[in-house]
Amino acid sequence: MIEAVGLTKRYGAKTAVHNLNFRVRPGAVTGFLGPNGSGKSTTMRMILGLDTPTAGRVTIGGRPYRELPNAARQVGALIDAKAVHGGRSAYNHLLSLAQLAGIPRSRVDEVLGVVGLHGVAKQRSRGFSLGMGQRLGIAAALLGDPQVLLFDEPVNGLDPEGILWVRNLMKRLAAEGRTVFVSSHLMSEMALTADHLIVIGRGQLLADMSVQDFIAANSAGFARVRIPDTEPEKREKLTAALVEAGGQVLPEPDGALRVTGLELPRISDVAHDHDVRLWELSPHQASLEEAYMRMTQGAVDYRSTHDARAGFQPPAAPGHGMPGGPGAPVPQGWSGPAGYPVLPGEQPNPYAQQQPAAAPQAQQAPRPPQHLAAPAAPPQPPAGAPAAAPAPTAPSAPSAPADLTKRDTEDAR
Repeated sequence: MIEAVGLTKRYGAKTAVHNLNFRVRPGAVTGFLGPNGSGKSTTMRMILGLDTPTAGRVTIGGRPYRELPNAARQVGALIDAKAVHGGRSAYNHLLSLAQLAGIPRSRVDEVLGVVGLHGVAKQRSRGFSLGMGQRLGIAAALLGDPQVLLFDEPVNGLDPEGILWVRNLMKRLAAEGRTVFVSSHLMSEMALTADHLIVIGRGQLLADMSVQDFIAANSAGFARVRIPDTEPEKREKLTAALVEAGGQVLPEPDGALRVTGLELPRISDVAHDHDVRLWELSPHQASLEEAYMRMTQGAVDYRSTHDARAGFQPPAAPGHGMPGGPGAPVPQGWSGPAGYPVLPGEQPNPYAQQQPAAAPQAQQAPRPPQHLAAPAAPPQPPAGAPAAAPAPTAPSAPSAPADLTKRDTEDAR
């Protein structure tokens, strides 16, 4: 079992991880999620003794990694698949690791077979593809037959067959009673692989719960309703009727309606009573990706801006894409271009933390071109008149502590 208590890591004035408390228990695949720069890699490095915590502690089986006897036979890890001497063959790379840990030579052949690299065992690793390098890194993690395994993006570069193999491998290792801790950005894969989730944002804990509880806490089921695009007046008519019947209706970007508070048979009856033809009426349960995006949208450090060229593109035809075409406002009820609607019935998450609102920045007036004459100076008060009091300056908004706003550039991994 992996246990972190008050785990904190600072680099000068920058805080990468702040007061993390969690347990990774054996017998289950635990997913480790968070946006880029949230502190996942730093946390995993502290678990493995590669970085020393500024405060707090993290233990494996009750002991820090550096105090484990023959740690390579108790803990296996894939942190950087490229950490291989390019001049060594796959076999010799694993053999050197085995000899350092006192592992029999026969184990090298076993793990090469497990990861499917027997056919290239004698080839130098510098010629390996990204997926082959990932397989070699997984082989190194399995070499000592450890009870605790950590994987950072294990399916990176793998083809669909390889992804399925990794998924089944993780489940099999957990079924054997091992502790499996997996970091990944692929929400669809985590939904199929993980049993439990630990989610962090900006170095702080956001969630520590099962996958099912995480989805339930950050989403609510709804019905998706669509009517013919050529009948916008009936769309408004149906919306009003559903609201009158006690439902809550939100427009979706593709023109469909998201309805909560009413069962599907009731929605069908309302549409029939008002002579509205339906093209789609389907139940929808939020995916892990949608729940994750709703949970972490306030903890994303790197967010794209709108393309400035969008204004030069012709508007979309009516009825296609987001209502109103490119640049149209987000449908009412949605939290923003990258956000998700707050759904009625959505349970508050005890780990969600309110992010401080950014102070509005005053827009600077455009400077006139140099070839234009400078504006005339303001008129001076007549002699003997009291001078006007200087205009009060707006107080600057208090800034957040530096160690919570500045991010460690190294942690962007």
